[in-house]
Amino acid sequence: MFKPLSTTKAPAAIGPYSQATEVGNLLFISGQIPLDPETMEFVSENVVEQAHQVMKNIGAILEEAGLTYRNIAKASIFLASMDDFAKVNEVYASYLNEPYPARAAVEVSKLPKGAKVEIEAIAVTE
Repeated sequence: MFKPLSTTKAPAAIGPYSQATEVGNLLFISGQIPLDPETMEFVSENVVEQAHQVMKNIGAILEEAGLTYRNIAKASIFLASMDDFAKVNEVYASYLNEPYPARAAVEVSKLPKGAKVEIEAIAVTE
């Protein structure tokens, strides 16, 4: 079936979900918000710093699975304001190389704990 995955290098789940689950050769990474895994507090109210923390959290989960950002096949970005799209896009791109994964980016009415950005990803394990 599926195998849950977790690491202390990324924020603990704040609800009934796993940080990630592995199904076959796919790793589904739950949406990450800008929580520092040690304090479980936001790193900042600044959207750029939040986006960096989100990508670091995703990176920690990938690392636990023996993967890197290069394994990401699809990502979804959720923004509290589409006005932050360019800033978040720049941060997101700084962690990736071509060929870039497929991606969606949408504005939502609210994110958990009042985050400005949340990103979920699907990675290929083989």
